[in-house]
Amino acid sequence: MSFEVRPLPGGIGKEVLGLALDGPVATDTAAALRTLWLDAGVVLFRGIGTSPEALLALSRCFGELEIHPIERFRLPGYPELILLTNRDDPSGPVYDFDGEPIHGRIPWHTDLAFTTTPNAGALLRMVQKTATGGETGWLDTARAWDELDAATKRRIEGLEAIYHFTGDLDEMRFNRPGGVRLTPKRGDYPHFPPVAHPLVWTHPETGRKVLNVSTLNIRGILGLDEEEGDALIEALIAHALQPRFRYVHAWENDDIVLWDNRRTMHCAFGHPVAQVRIVQRSTIRGTVAMGRILGEQREATRA
Repeated sequence: MSFEVRPLPGGIGKEVLGLALDGPVATDTAAALRTLWLDAGVVLFRGIGTSPEALLALSRCFGELEIHPIERFRLPGYPELILLTNRDDPSGPVYDFDGEPIHGRIPWHTDLAFTTTPNAGALLRMVQKTATGGETGWLDTARAWDELDAATKRRIEGLEAIYHFTGDLDEMRFNRPGGVRLTPKRGDYPHFPPVAHPLVWTHPETGRKVLNVSTLNIRGILGLDEEEGDALIEALIAHALQPRFRYVHAWENDDIVLWDNRRTMHCAFGHPVAQVRIVQRSTIRGTVAMGRILGEQREATRA
């Protein structure tokens, strides 16, 4: 193995040391990195994200990469990479928080939790960091499950949560961060039908159980009235968001962070809109349906 590993200073993750990305990643190294990804959940690579080619070489160790369906989000010349920046036209909304315009704040969530098949993971490469703000946080939702009390585990296994696409922070039902939107709402989002996901996922590769409460998109719990369901969701979110499950990364240029989307939530803290931030992202395609379109029967009831 051509690298070393040490724990990150938080509730999840490992840092890789000594890895060089000066060409295609050797097969044995790629296999070792993939094993580390599944074991650690979040993996930091400092200073090696020196180019789009380096990001792609690393990303291909972990699976097939998705191409964003909307062309304007793709990095020109690199269809497998997404460009996230406020350099010209902001790629995300701007909100006023306590009198300061903030770009790109996204509360704790699992990517594509509002679809049946969330992506397997993703990598971010910092091209240009901001002087202040701009941190990204990750939560270990597998550990959050592990540390639930036994009675709550028994109560929620078998329950399904309703998830729906959320295009604005004002549309969140839980853990809403506040703020006043300063940029117009977009009207060009695709239609996503509501889906049902188990409150307890089983990771399709590791078999670990995961507490599934993506705060951005969760709407309620099937089979429970609103008062009971909301109280349960709020309690589960409060448990999952405890600092002991978190790692918050203060970026440096050329850092890359990889995460397993099926056992984490992540959060973009945002940054002052006057400061330019440039990030490139790759997304590892999900291949296993974790939920179902609402109204469709569960696979178990079809047998």
